Amino acid sequence: MHIDMDAFFASVEQMDDPSLRGKPVAVGGTTRGVVAAASYESRRFGVRSAMPMSTALRLCPHLIVVPGRMRRYAEISHRIMDALREFSPLVEPASVDEAYLDATGLERLFGPVETMGMAVKARVRDVTGGLTCSVGAAPVKFLAKIASDVNKPDGLFILYPEDVPEFLRAMPVGRIPGVGKRSLAALEELGVRSAGDVLRYSREFWERRFGKGGAHLHERASGVDPREVEPYSEPKSESAENTFAEDTADRAVLRRWLLAQSERVGASLRRQRLAGRTITLKVKYADFRSITRSHSLPGPTASTETIFDEACRLLDALTLADKVRLIGVGVSNFGPAHHGPRQLPLPLDIPGRGGTGRDAGGAQPADAAAGPGNISVAAPEPAPPPDENRRKKLDAALDALRDRHGREAVVRGRLFGFDSKRK
Repeated sequence: MHIDMDAFFASVEQMDDPSLRGKPVAVGGTTRGVVAAASYESRRFGVRSAMPMSTALRLCPHLIVVPGRMRRYAEISHRIMDALREFSPLVEPASVDEAYLDATGLERLFGPVETMGMAVKARVRDVTGGLTCSVGAAPVKFLAKIASDVNKPDGLFILYPEDVPEFLRAMPVGRIPGVGKRSLAALEELGVRSAGDVLRYSREFWERRFGKGGAHLHERASGVDPREVEPYSEPKSESAENTFAEDTADRAVLRRWLLAQSERVGASLRRQRLAGRTITLKVKYADFRSITRSHSLPGPTASTETIFDEACRLLDALTLADKVRLIGVGVSNFGPAHHGPRQLPLPLDIPGRGGTGRDAGGAQPADAAAGPGNISVAAPEPAPPPDENRRKKLDAALDALRDRHGREAVVRGRLFGFDSKRK
């Protein structure tokens, strides 16, 4: 099953503020940002998520724009995920407002899949205080996600195994995950407009034409998706970005935003006990051109100041081609965060006991004493420089104070006078 909340952020705002119900609502930071979520009333005017807010206001001049409240959305999301786990232990959150649920073999507990689907919808409505979701059920994950969109909002659609070939035969090829605008153009040149059209050609043809992507396309058009529902998957990155009220080329302003963002990213990484080696700077210019620049550190970090320093170096190396409307920083390439004991490299090289006691060039390691019984262990990773240790201690102290007094109660010194809530 794929469970997808209906216009989640906007629906939460309408639930919490009854004066917004029945009115066109968009969740977003400012008129210069993008639409994070659009109520169904606003969608009638063509407003969609990820659309520039300025475009949304042109389409719907009486649109009500409200700022996002991620803590509130996360709180309700946790309730939803806990409710889904009442049905199955195999629940995979796909985002804050959608999840996959493995319903295999649950008929004895919850009845036929239709009955279970209705029960899931009712339970979600109950734990959220009245929010609706749409549920799709299918033999594989990507079809379940497509099925959840068939009868939105507040819908339920079951795609049975015997109906899959006919469903795919008529399904637009653009609905297959991984098929973007460029792929669509290439497929149209071959007369491929539906998933059924893909099967006119062999898997080998598609693989020769598009490599692994072609093999993937043929699999999905055949209804094949080997992915299982995974209750947990390691995060790949952590990032933060902001759109400015006014475009700016003032590097001092850009650095202040980078510090606020580095604080958010670093604190989140430390909460998750993660650290990353690659720091990425994102810049979007006034004409909406976006660029990214990355640099990998010798070792992983979750230090706010280290993230900030690297982001500033990337910014300093950048010749700004125009005024900037958005800036952001991210951390990826995760490795050990060094919060606890570490396993030494194995195997141990024990002279006189089967090991050579020599390095790859045949020389005896400098730290291996002569004589039997002395163990030569591969050198551990170098200790972080003293400055990094100091930064870790400062981060830990600030994190502890925030946990005790609240996130808004403690601000890093260089951020005094900087309103990080401004978009």
